[in-house]
Amino acid sequence: MESSVQPASSSTLYRSRITAIGSYVPERRLTNADLERMVETNDEWIVQRTGIRERRISAPEEYTSHLCIQAVQQLADRYGAVLEDVDLLIVGTSTPDFAFPATACRIQAHFGMKQTTSFDLSAACAGFVYGVHLANGMIASGLHRKALVIGADALSKITDYTDRTTCVLFGDGAGAVLLERDDSDASPQFIAYTGGTDGSGGIHIYRSLLADHMEGTPVNTSGKLVQNGREVYKFAVQTIPKGVNDLLTQTGLTTDRIDWFVPHSANLRIIDSVCEKMGIPLERTLHTIEKYGNTSAATIPLALEEATREQKLKDGDTVLLFGFGGGLVYGGLLLSWKALSPKA
Repeated sequence: MESSVQPASSSTLYRSRITAIGSYVPERRLTNADLERMVETNDEWIVQRTGIRERRISAPEEYTSHLCIQAVQQLADRYGAVLEDVDLLIVGTSTPDFAFPATACRIQAHFGMKQTTSFDLSAACAGFVYGVHLANGMIASGLHRKALVIGADALSKITDYTDRTTCVLFGDGAGAVLLERDDSDASPQFIAYTGGTDGSGGIHIYRSLLADHMEGTPVNTSGKLVQNGREVYKFAVQTIPKGVNDLLTQTGLTTDRIDWFVPHSANLRIIDSVCEKMGIPLERTLHTIEKYGNTSAATIPLALEEATREQKLKDGDTVLLFGFGGGLVYGGLLLSWKALSPKA
């Protein structure tokens, strides 16, 4: 099939906008009371240190691709989105069904997309922001016209439920957005981006596959997620304010011009600390930490989809997305929100 996308000239830049959004979480709830019966912990300890009260857990035969398919189906059903002509499909995940084929290929097959560049993106909890940034750039260049970006993880599959410091944190979920070329005269949705990497901190949160050491340091080879919570906390509270300030410097905005701050929902203490440092009221943050826990690449789209359904996001709102996680990596996007139009 011949592609309808025309290469952009060196001087041509197109705009893209988010036209639909969907999400999905599994049915099973794992509450703090449930965890009290599994490990030495209690509800008060978990809530004080994380803000989490429950998380969703995928069924034994329910994998990341299944979560993605449900999120995309909700997107299509609610907004009447046509998917067969999607020409770019990116899945940000740390828990693919297989090393290969990519989870994105399973999504392409399910929805029968005819000619789609499909791949998984590994950037841990920053995967969704990285994916949206990449999709926007590919549309802006003229190389693609319609992109589906999914952030999804089934972290319960790789969580050690004997480790009380990590098992209280993680849950499963998926969120998806559709980006399309915007040929209107409206102001651009994508305003600015910042991102970076501190690979020397990779040892602080990882999951082993082939290697049994990292730069000479032995690693846990169980295949389960391993995290040094103290070091990840330090990285987050130091890095996020710097990244946000970079975005503000690029645009000449101040924090009082940010209508909604959507950080990765890793831990409510991190969100509290970052908001205090930046002077952003907690009431202007969007997160799902209390009821879904840390769903890695899914946390930001889950929060966006919920806020969209609850009609919190208004046309023209300035929205700041910020993901961070294993790598160590981070990415921030500043958006001018465009109201979405569910079908009647």
